[in-house]
Amino acid sequence: MLKTGMTLQNISTMVKDKSIKENEHKKRALNILQILSQTKRKTMLGEFQEKKLPAFQMLIATILSARAKDETTMPISRTLFKKYSTAEKLAKAKPDDVKRIIRKIGFFNNKTKSIIACAQMLLDEYDRKVPDTMEELLKLPGVGRKVAGCVLVYGFNQDAIPVDTHVHRISNRLGLVNTTNPEKTEFALMKLYSQKYWRLINDTLVHHGKTICKPIGPKCTQCLIQKLCHKKGVKK
Repeated sequence: MLKTGMTLQNISTMVKDKSIKENEHKKRALNILQILSQTKRKTMLGEFQEKKLPAFQMLIATILSARAKDETTMPISRTLFKKYSTAEKLAKAKPDDVKRIIRKIGFFNNKTKSIIACAQMLLDEYDRKVPDTMEELLKLPGVGRKVAGCVLVYGFNQDAIPVDTHVHRISNRLGLVNTTNPEKTEFALMKLYSQKYWRLINDTLVHHGKTICKPIGPKCTQCLIQKLCHKKGVKK
């Protein structure tokens, strides 16, 4: 039954208006991504991908990168891989030896446990191979959706949208999504963008977040998309 005062014509108009707004929102979102992608530089994982880092090393580097800066994680990862380049070697490593290498990274105690346990699990359950699905990656120690997404994108060239604090924060600030946590942001972005654009999103928004759209004191006057930005949460 129709609500009081509602007609089929009213409903048709509402549906049409909603569709128009959704299409306009998607066009704005694509415009934002296209503009920002022209100025982005490769992140640590982007550089590792370009150098064809093995999937195992990409996985470990991504675990180490959580809540750490690329400029800290990159040289430490390289040093670690000189000694522990494979799952076999890292699984046999003494925790104290690993800690000495990665101690400048935040949460190095927990990360040491995670990467050694992760390497051991790859040996025990995955025949030394890094799984290439979200479902299986999430079973590994130290791996959440963001890490798994990064491994899929940068390690296996698969379509995924890894969402870290930068991507979550900027997506909401721009008005692309209206979400309360990274996982909800991931699914909202998947719905907003065609799959062919998914792999662009992490590198693009992370670079924008580090250089222009900072958490405090964003450089709005230098931003190429300021006219397209909703500036949610930005103090004027």
